[in-house]
Amino acid sequence: MPNDPQAPATTAPHAARPRKALIVANPTAGTMHPGALAEVTDLCRERLERVDIHITTHRGDARDVVSEAVGQPRGAAPDLVIAIGGDGTVGEVIAGMAGGRQPATSALAIVPAGTGNSGYRMLWGDLPWQDALRAALTGPSAGTRERRIDLALLVETGALVFLGACSGVIAQALETARGIPLTGPARYERALAETARTFTGYPGRVTVDGAVVHEGGTVFANVGGGRIRGGQYLVLPWSVPDDGLLDVCVLGSDVHPTEVAELTLTGAHLDRPGVVYARGRTIRVERLDGRPLCFEHDGELQPASGPAMTLRVLPAMIPVWGAPVTEPAAAA
Repeated sequence: MPNDPQAPATTAPHAARPRKALIVANPTAGTMHPGALAEVTDLCRERLERVDIHITTHRGDARDVVSEAVGQPRGAAPDLVIAIGGDGTVGEVIAGMAGGRQPATSALAIVPAGTGNSGYRMLWGDLPWQDALRAALTGPSAGTRERRIDLALLVETGALVFLGACSGVIAQALETARGIPLTGPARYERALAETARTFTGYPGRVTVDGAVVHEGGTVFANVGGGRIRGGQYLVLPWSVPDDGLLDVCVLGSDVHPTEVAELTLTGAHLDRPGVVYARGRTIRVERLDGRPLCFEHDGELQPASGPAMTLRVLPAMIPVWGAPVTEPAAAA
């Protein structure tokens, strides 16, 4: 694998042990099981002074209830928000925590119950969620740490982006997935394979802090802070969630779309000709033929609109409990 283009920044010091928690659970998450909420609640009540629970009922509900909770006066607001669900639920919780575009004061803990759970894996790897939650509830004495992770602002819409945004074959596969009668990772795997067989790269340009890093045929361009997308694809292997920068990886037309899934499972795409990897504070991905850019962010396909997406980093926005060592090996 090539040398890391930039080393990560130093992470924040340890924070205090949480005492008050709000649990936000999505009952329709992809791998949610009936006993999960009760198990989380029991763990919290054993260790915390106060535990509140909210079960979501509709899209946007998690964002709204979290925004109201963290907006309470000091002493009444939770110092820990626990999201039980997939990456979509976590994204809504984060939007509620940072809805005013100001750094959050409550910390986030994730209990993975979705199909991909890329956000949880970014912070804890393959550690069982029960062990991760116990560590977060115990605080720094358990060997965990609170990191202030970066978000991105999607300039065209004002949306907050948690894991990342992607154009090209990976985004197009989300549209294909709508017609596939499977669930979980298998659904997206088949959708990506079917999409790749007929996908043609688009004429694109990618700019990082005003400098063009790629122009020409584009199979995909992924921008963000999350190393893993779709729960298993190591699209941004060098990404560090709290370095104050966004990473971007572009696969040019030298890479055939049918190779994307296998290459990104291990990060092997970085060794291929026509692949660009860069970091910056503002990253713009454009389609140059005037047609709308097909892209997603945080696993949600966006409505067709303009020919570009522009992401600007919002540094150190969300305190998140995670494992003591989470930097990618290549950045050590």
